[in-house]
Amino acid sequence: MVHLSGSNPSADRRSFTRSNELQSRLHDLVPGGAHTYARGADQYPEFMAPILVRGSGARVWDADGNWYVEYGMGLRSVTLGHGYRPVLDAVTAAIADGVSFSRPTELEVLAAQDFLSLVPGADMVKFAKNGSDATTAAVRLARAATGRTVIAMCDQPFFSVDDWFIGTTPMDSGIPPDASAGTMKFRYNDLPSVAAVLDTGAVAAVVMEAATALAEPEPGFLQGVRDLCDRYGTLLIFDEMITGFRWSAGGAQAVYGVRPDLSCWGKAMGNGFPISALAGKREFMELGGLRTEHERVFLLSTTHGPESGSLAAFRAVVHEYTTGDPVARMEHAGQLLADGVNAVAAELGIGDYLQVLGRPSCLIFVTRDADGRPSQGFRTLLLQELLEHGVLGQSFVTSAAHTDADIAHTVGACREAASVYRKAIEQGGVDGLLEGRPVAPALRRHSAPRRIDPT
Repeated sequence: MVHLSGSNPSADRRSFTRSNELQSRLHDLVPGGAHTYARGADQYPEFMAPILVRGSGARVWDADGNWYVEYGMGLRSVTLGHGYRPVLDAVTAAIADGVSFSRPTELEVLAAQDFLSLVPGADMVKFAKNGSDATTAAVRLARAATGRTVIAMCDQPFFSVDDWFIGTTPMDSGIPPDASAGTMKFRYNDLPSVAAVLDTGAVAAVVMEAATALAEPEPGFLQGVRDLCDRYGTLLIFDEMITGFRWSAGGAQAVYGVRPDLSCWGKAMGNGFPISALAGKREFMELGGLRTEHERVFLLSTTHGPESGSLAAFRAVVHEYTTGDPVARMEHAGQLLADGVNAVAAELGIGDYLQVLGRPSCLIFVTRDADGRPSQGFRTLLLQELLEHGVLGQSFVTSAAHTDADIAHTVGACREAASVYRKAIEQGGVDGLLEGRPVAPALRRHSAPRRIDPT
């Protein structure tokens, strides 16, 4: 095992005592015990959800002094590494002159220019603080531009915290039924399903990720969607929250060569600093401005959207992407990791049950039970054993900061974890091996099966 300053207090079993105390306190203070559902304790093995205190590069430390190689990296928002000095230096210099003002700053001009230089499919951009605001603004803009109300949404995991999307999920409590009644779904890589939705004639926009970790567009699919949108007078909106700065600096639209009408950005734009963006064609974006003869659209208007710290972080990120190749480093680390872990699984005879799949810069692990079915219990067992051996993450999403040593440590941890996983396969389940209850889907109707009794 690799040891660093502040290394693990025990080579055998880790202590999570302080983390558990803090997590319990969080449940008293914050609904769900976290400010993001994906960060919740129910997404990790029970009583093994580390509360973090610092990070550096691809490693993090928790309140008990344990260190981990981290994956997912801030829900995919950190591509250059924790505490990346050039970004921190840019932010420090900017905020020393003030953070928020009552008029636009020159920094807003420079940041907009930087963004538009990277994204050839965009004429204008507006910055905000979170991805949901950008995506919902795009939906509002499409409805205003077309005079229609229906949104055709790809059958993909997540687009917004707002009613038009959350109303389609199991966590629809508190949302009027009509709020999501105008949201229809189509299937990825299935042009007939797109055409069937658009043929209703009421669709304002098609909202989709151009690609995901496990789904690359089949030849002609994205262009086919573009052609269908043009035929029906529907706006095409690409969600670039994950693909932006991970597929390329110009997003999926730059990789696949299909230009959307609007695109929504966030996550890795600021290497963890809060910033998002709505970008698109001038003819549509101007509907939210002062140079239109049409009724104006309330597009985005946020107090903190143009604050100087995040804009400076974004400009520093752009510099790193234009002078170096962070995506190549992410893909190098990811390919090493996928090859290493899949080789371990094959060697132990569990390659059909435990697999690492996806684009090298956006990997996930697949966990199946003894019958070959996706299993939350087996997923939790893997997470448990990885935590015990110094690896933290709900996925294997890498960053440019992941070194060959980080990958070697992770493959070694996976070897230890896979040995336990094989025992579970051989005995037909995780009983006696898994401590506590399995993880549960983040978006579910009830708190069970990970309900916590009030103290």
